[in-house]
Amino acid sequence: MQKQVNFMVLTLLLVTPVYAVCPLCTFAVGAGIGLTQWLGIDDTITGLWVGGLVVSMIIWTICWLNKRNVHFLGRKILITLLYFTFILGSLYYKDVIGHPLNKLWGMDRLLLGIVVGSITFFVGHLTYEYVKKNNNGCAYFPLQKVIMPVMPLVLLSIFFYFLTK
Repeated sequence: MQKQVNFMVLTLLLVTPVYAVCPLCTFAVGAGIGLTQWLGIDDTITGLWVGGLVVSMIIWTICWLNKRNVHFLGRKILITLLYFTFILGSLYYKDVIGHPLNKLWGMDRLLLGIVVGSITFFVGHLTYEYVKKNNNGCAYFPLQKVIMPVMPLVLLSIFFYFLTK
């Protein structure tokens, strides 16, 4: 456990400047996934964090391509479809998604969490961009770029925890 904590601290210290969803945000989402699995928390909650991580990777990829002036028709849609196809395809292939007894509201718990988490994280990111734009391109407080997309995932995690308890 100490090695993992040391690795997390070292990773945070080596963070470089960012232009999309920041590495700290993606790190927080990744840590959330690992933590929910380690604690044995419901798949719906784990799915929230998987969805947030996927959207974060999509945004990073698009910004990385923008930085290198790589543009082509349907780029954003193609990248989004590829990420979700690979993630969901892998989970389905490994029988992680699709178990008939692992449902909530008639939908696979992990898949439900991924859908809700993806939408929530993306809306949080868009909200941050909107707020920043209306404040002359500046955040209102430190780490706002991290807090605005991640905090809704935390709140939904609490909601689904009590719902599935």
